[in-house]
Amino acid sequence: MKRRTFIAGLSCSATWPLLARAQQPARLPTIGFLGAASPEVASQWVLAFAKRLRELGWVEGRTVAIEYRWAEAHTERYSEIAAELVRLKVDVIVTWASAPVLAAKQATAIIPIVFAAQMDPVGVGVVASLARPGGNVTGMSIQQTDTAGKRIELLREVVPKLARLAVMANAGAPGAVLEMGEVLATAHGLGLEVTPIEIRQADEIAPAIEALRDRVDALYVASDPLIFSRRIQINALAQGERLPTIYGNREYVDAGALMSYGPNWADLFRHAAGQVDKILRGAKPADIPVEQPTKFDLIVNMKTAKALGLDVPPTLLARADEVIE
Repeated sequence: MKRRTFIAGLSCSATWPLLARAQQPARLPTIGFLGAASPEVASQWVLAFAKRLRELGWVEGRTVAIEYRWAEAHTERYSEIAAELVRLKVDVIVTWASAPVLAAKQATAIIPIVFAAQMDPVGVGVVASLARPGGNVTGMSIQQTDTAGKRIELLREVVPKLARLAVMANAGAPGAVLEMGEVLATAHGLGLEVTPIEIRQADEIAPAIEALRDRVDALYVASDPLIFSRRIQINALAQGERLPTIYGNREYVDAGALMSYGPNWADLFRHAAGQVDKILRGAKPADIPVEQPTKFDLIVNMKTAKALGLDVPPTLLARADEVIE
């Protein structure tokens, strides 16, 4: 009798771990979100991304997990966060801007990577081509270099006597460096005198802009996470030097810039969520073409224009998608 009891007990003890494992909830598909800036800076983009995921059936905490990590625009953090997400064995990494995308690509050749916004993915070596990205990376290209000439044209409409143009870029941001090169070439072709300004850290911004006093007529700023995190400071300094400014997305105009021309970033993040959906359902990044925005918005800040004493042509205002009074 005791022997039968022992065998029964042994049988139960052997079965219990199997039952326990069977009852454990399955691991949720996990998105590793490498935030190039801060959560405050990217809040509207993240909301747009999460909302689109929900529409596609991916509800955070129920059908998908999201591991958020924020670099706060510190370049050295990009590689650290990318390595951490690889260790966590996330199913896909989402980020934006050239340096974070390249950091993620260097950290893994296996985990899919989706960039929500990248200036020139082919130019900086992120993908082989837009139609056939190859490898483990795909996403949304904003083709910032392709529209640099258009921004200069718009600036000349508002500053008709524009002869001297300064171009600021973070020398540590590959996409911004490419954009600066395109601006320099285009401006030279138009006969403009161009002053390139390279910065690498935040404390270089103020002296760089102050040094432009009475030397240039306007300031073109190439965007990257560092520049974006300092947009209010840059615009305040530029206004103090009486310099009209132009950028590639509207958030800069909300922060006091004169105008911007470029895609809607919230919309880019919504499209990136669609690409993540495809990957979580089994598609390979190499087979998902890099998408490009189909609409570019012109945003004008009339409050800034008045502060600078500029008369914005009615024809330009009529073409603007939004005018901030």
